[in-house]
Amino acid sequence: MEITRELARFVVDSRPADIPAAAYREAKRSVVNWMGCAIGGAHHDAVSVALATLAPFSGPAQATVLGRRERLDILHAALVNGISAHVLDFDDTHLRTLVHPSVPVASSLLALAEYRPFSGSDFLHAFVLGVEVECRIANAIYQGHNVNWYITGTAGVFGAAAAVGKVLGLDEQKMAWAFGIAGTQAAGLRDMAGTMCKSFVHGRAAQNGLQAALLAAQGFTSSERVIEAPRGFANAVSTRHDLGEVLTELGKVWEMELNTYKPHACGVVCHPVIDACLQLRGSPPVDPARVTGMTLRVHPLALKLTGIKSPKGGLESKWSLYHSAAVSIVDGVAGERQYTDEMVFDPRVAALRERIVAEADEQLREDEARVTMTLAGGEVLDCHIPHALGSASNPMSDRDLERKFIDLVADTLPQPKTRKLIDCCWSLAELPDAGELARLAVP
Repeated sequence: MEITRELARFVVDSRPADIPAAAYREAKRSVVNWMGCAIGGAHHDAVSVALATLAPFSGPAQATVLGRRERLDILHAALVNGISAHVLDFDDTHLRTLVHPSVPVASSLLALAEYRPFSGSDFLHAFVLGVEVECRIANAIYQGHNVNWYITGTAGVFGAAAAVGKVLGLDEQKMAWAFGIAGTQAAGLRDMAGTMCKSFVHGRAAQNGLQAALLAAQGFTSSERVIEAPRGFANAVSTRHDLGEVLTELGKVWEMELNTYKPHACGVVCHPVIDACLQLRGSPPVDPARVTGMTLRVHPLALKLTGIKSPKGGLESKWSLYHSAAVSIVDGVAGERQYTDEMVFDPRVAALRERIVAEADEQLREDEARVTMTLAGGEVLDCHIPHALGSASNPMSDRDLERKFIDLVADTLPQPKTRKLIDCCWSLAELPDAGELARLAVP
């Protein structure tokens, strides 16, 4: 079966009316969430270091660095905005595979929109298609996906190429080439967790996908069977795969509708534990010094991905169940400010982390957790979270997403501009120029 060609044909032939209203609605929610995360992460050290290092080598000032005053060429803007949108680990998650779909697709599209203007309606249409391509490829390889790869790095580059290729008007041949150019750049190692390179993986997926579509538009050739070829993408990154997942009910079932958003600024598998701890903390809050022990029962994947007992710094703490539980009890929140170097070494947090035990329980779902807390005097408190807030079964509301956005950008944008930017994200389909979003994101 010609998977690559069929997928290219689907993207090229798609018309705005083919996309259901529910997918468009979720796309706008995704853009709101992505934009808030990108501005919120804009002054992180990872972004500042990347800018200081790469700006001297950037070409013409074609596109905005969201949340900052600097401008870069579109390839570097896609990279840096992708870094900032993921660096807080607060971006969206397609829970089936834990791919972060919006960062590669939105970061590449908005950079292009400032250089070669197109409408908000075209942005949304291309965004849905890019997310669809990315998530379907992730679905196909997930069960056998090499655990040493980040799936957003391997699958996200295809989504960015599809979205940009759509607004560039690539034909089927050139779209297939774009997928080939993207696929040969698919990468991102899991050993990067806890370092600036984790967000770099996501930014590169945006940059490389954008670059792939631009090259294909000018006739740069590649394999036309990159996804399914014996020595192609699927066989290179996964020990087993079901490429039928790419095409089954394509255009009928939309992965965009399954996207989810994080209420907490860390790995999504930590979220059910955080929800439980926030409930156990109570009102008035329990004194952390009275907590003599805590037991976290979680899905095995949570312990596998976030089992770091003593994180070395803020970025690594985002992958620690123990830290997430501790800050939830100490501060009553698990936002970006709870995952800093200062909080990692806070004596109250560090002491509580040492009194926490985590156990894998195969009977629990990935968005489920049970937490038991023992207090001085012997009192035992227990909390069961069947579905974490933000999961598909317990989604964040539009109001929740707006509150998250406002909190993330509070130190960067004034309130009137924040409100206007949020409103423009919701009304993106009516904007004559999608680049307006970037211009509103400048402090």
